[in-house]
Amino acid sequence: MATHPDTLRARLEDRAELLEATRLRYRALEKMLRAFFWKDRVRANLELLREVALSQPQVDTTLESVSRRAAAEGWPRGSASMVLLDEVTRLREDLAWAVERRLIAKQKPALLGEALLRLEEEVLAAGPLLGRRLWAQAVELLPRNLPELRAACAAAEILERVFKRPVPPGVLPFDAAEADEVRRALPLADKALESLWGRLDRFDATLRVRAFLEKQARSAPVHPPRIGPELLLHAAFWYDLARSRLKVLLEERLSPVVPREEEWPELLGWLVAREASAQVRLEASEVLGEGRAGLLEVAAELAALSHARPVGPWNEEAAWVRLWTAAQRARSETGPDMERLRESLHLFIRLRGQGQTPARLFSPERESLPRQPGGRGDLNEEDLPGLVQRAREAAGRPRPGRLSE
Repeated sequence: MATHPDTLRARLEDRAELLEATRLRYRALEKMLRAFFWKDRVRANLELLREVALSQPQVDTTLESVSRRAAAEGWPRGSASMVLLDEVTRLREDLAWAVERRLIAKQKPALLGEALLRLEEEVLAAGPLLGRRLWAQAVELLPRNLPELRAACAAAEILERVFKRPVPPGVLPFDAAEADEVRRALPLADKALESLWGRLDRFDATLRVRAFLEKQARSAPVHPPRIGPELLLHAAFWYDLARSRLKVLLEERLSPVVPREEEWPELLGWLVAREASAQVRLEASEVLGEGRAGLLEVAAELAALSHARPVGPWNEEAAWVRLWTAAQRARSETGPDMERLRESLHLFIRLRGQGQTPARLFSPERESLPRQPGGRGDLNEEDLPGLVQRAREAAGRPRPGRLSE
């Protein structure tokens, strides 16, 4: 008994829509490859070429599985499903022959998807005709369905949402959940944008397209991005803005230490947690060693003590204990950041602030105080915990014992 065509189509499930879309794409692409000015037509429709190439593994798997099922169940040759299957199979063979005919490379890929991507590279490497404008070239070189472009846009969406809204001075622009999003978006955007700029360099030997787009990326987008170059400009602008804002934010909270960019993701969540409790420690990791984490903790405490008068309840003695504990953790560190921390402590010891209220220790008002000798010992030879101890003594509030006691 013959099976009703609707029943056969139902057996294909969602694969029918995939095969129908593939049939239309195969027809359009194969027609372009047969045209006289086929390179111009392909260059103007690279999104279609890439869509066929990226979906080809799924299409091949679908054709194979549907063919086996049709043979096992004896589907009628005249049914709509068999007609669709046969037509897609034939168009695939025609397209594969056309791609092989147009490829210049001697070593031609065996898989159709890889052959299409190789053809894209050859078409772009051939360059546009003389007189083409830079924006038109950028549109050709950056089809919207580039995986790297999609990744850059996903990261830029997060960065725009976090850094676009106004934030009062001294307040972090994100909460704990958003800090986690930002820490994942930054490396994603960095890797994707590097790949996209590299693509432009690879297919534009003059580098004029990249220079043109880099200049445009300095301006804020004025409308939602729709085509490839606009998506790149949108992602590049918000990535650069986010990096600039984060650099200023980290400098304010960790001066005089200069955090490295690879440390930024580790620091964002800690800074948010530290807003709720100053007791939160910066955990060591593969990026941050134990000593380096302690150095950043010292910097955070010094930066907090160097601001204006504290807002709300503040325990000065507890701040000194945290500073000394972090200094013990960082005592083995060396390098420019350590020297800058030592210089900051030297400055305070020389100024010898005498305030009896919890005023900040390195505030600009104290720089007008008369300079006095630093006291006993050679400051340049004392380790970081010793300098913190001496700075606490210079603060002028007497207490028994040492900080560690």
